[in-house]
Amino acid sequence: MAYQGNNHSVHEATGGKSEIALQEINRDKQGSELSGSEHEDIVYIHGAKFWLICVAIAIMMFLVNLEVPVVITTLVAITDDLQGFDNVGWVVSSYLLGYVGVIVICAKFSDIFGRKLIFLSSIVFFIIFSAACSAAQTMVQLIIFRAFQGIGGGGCWSLATIIVVELVPPEQYAKFVANISIINALALLLGPIVGGAIASNTTWRWIFIINIPIAIPALVVAFLFIPKNFPHHGQPNYKSKTIGDMVAKSTLDRIDIPGTILVLFATVALTAAFEEAGKRFEWRSAYVITLLTLSGFLWIALAIWERYVTRSNTVREPILPWRFLLNREMMGILLNFVLLGGPTVICMFILPQRFQLVYGTSGLDAGVRLIPFTAVIPLGSIFASILAGKLKIPPVYLLILGSALQVLGFALMGTLPSTLDIPSRIYGFQVIAGWGCGINFSLLFILIPFVNEKRDNATALGAGSQFRFMGGAIVLAVSTSVFNGYVRPRLESQLGISDADTLTQILPTVSRELQEQARRILAGGYSNQILVLAVSAVLQIPATLLMWRKVPLKI
Repeated sequence: MAYQGNNHSVHEATGGKSEIALQEINRDKQGSELSGSEHEDIVYIHGAKFWLICVAIAIMMFLVNLEVPVVITTLVAITDDLQGFDNVGWVVSSYLLGYVGVIVICAKFSDIFGRKLIFLSSIVFFIIFSAACSAAQTMVQLIIFRAFQGIGGGGCWSLATIIVVELVPPEQYAKFVANISIINALALLLGPIVGGAIASNTTWRWIFIINIPIAIPALVVAFLFIPKNFPHHGQPNYKSKTIGDMVAKSTLDRIDIPGTILVLFATVALTAAFEEAGKRFEWRSAYVITLLTLSGFLWIALAIWERYVTRSNTVREPILPWRFLLNREMMGILLNFVLLGGPTVICMFILPQRFQLVYGTSGLDAGVRLIPFTAVIPLGSIFASILAGKLKIPPVYLLILGSALQVLGFALMGTLPSTLDIPSRIYGFQVIAGWGCGINFSLLFILIPFVNEKRDNATALGAGSQFRFMGGAIVLAVSTSVFNGYVRPRLESQLGISDADTLTQILPTVSRELQEQARRILAGGYSNQILVLAVSAVLQIPATLLMWRKVPLKI
């Protein structure tokens, strides 16, 4: 689509070179600012080309989200082949660190170098390092390749969410953002099943090889059908960029290199600390304290630097504009993403473990019994999009409703009795919590273009995704600490098991009575862990109130 828009004013800089560079920025941004009265001037993509682009986006979103759950169910097979059991957790963590670290960076780079180039580059990166992962000969190699695969995955997700919004007019945002949650839920639902099937019937290397023949058609479609200057194609005044333009000093000067470095290391340090806290390292360990302290200093330095860049008369474009911190509604959205990341994602890992270790189901059966939660997330998103888009119910009311449903669903799951038989009401509680997660997931993405300046949309969408994954890591660390604090002392005092990580190996060797006692302890631990998700949902409500207006925003 092409935007026929206003010229966004740029502060005048001193000096001939700066003035020329600013004029080029002005031309690049021409058409990127769109007022509500000018929607009729936009040229949208229609027909087969539109649907082919949608298919390419859907494929990449599915694959990059599949990579975590599909690998989790094959970790045993991987360690049997490559050894390195002590570091196996980093096979998952390294992907997440690479993924989370670049989401905002890729979003901002797409503003400078173009959506198509960054999207294609991310797909290529993902394909190359998927192949590298499949060929890894040691655990260290696999961990390194997974980190680079995560960088490609993060870029794909970042650009996919941006392009989805830019493909359609604002009145269709709700519908298309709801589709994101459907793809995300399918990936998380099918991941354990696909991974388990591969691990049981062939080599674990196929979980990475399979990405290649699926991603290549998406790469070809994106290359052929996404317009070169998307989303500015068809705009008469928009100057098409050549390779020379992209490497010109005037373009490179727009990159916020210090901000890019700061946001990368601040995110990685924070996520790495919470990934390992309460697992391999105690909360009081030098590892966790050092990373959290370093992350804190880096985030403060980033805020100071971005304030300077945003307010200075230079061509450099901030990686995280200071405008976000001054925008009460945007801060409410970002806080909601942090607090939603835990309930949405972590529940998909806690419940299958409970079904297997407490109720004695198989991995496949546990995945099937999770369907009530994963299936209603996209349904909740569609429901919210209809209420907000067609019935014009203010999103802030729906966000509060979604948070309340999460609180109710997770609180009910967290207070289930520590029995060894599956209580049938757990499926109803999953539906309630999943419905609330689905409502909030779609609405938060939908609201971003409505509360930010047009020039910040790509970065804001990337920030939303990045903060959601950081929130997931934080809530996971807290809930894991609560779980270990409940389970470990009871296992040691009642059963003499000092290392909970060896429980799955020890249980088959003890009497049935001790097995049942251990399973009841685990049930209590999982219940406490789910109550942490309920607390995270409660905190979403004050975050939502930051978006309150006297006249509520409608979309």
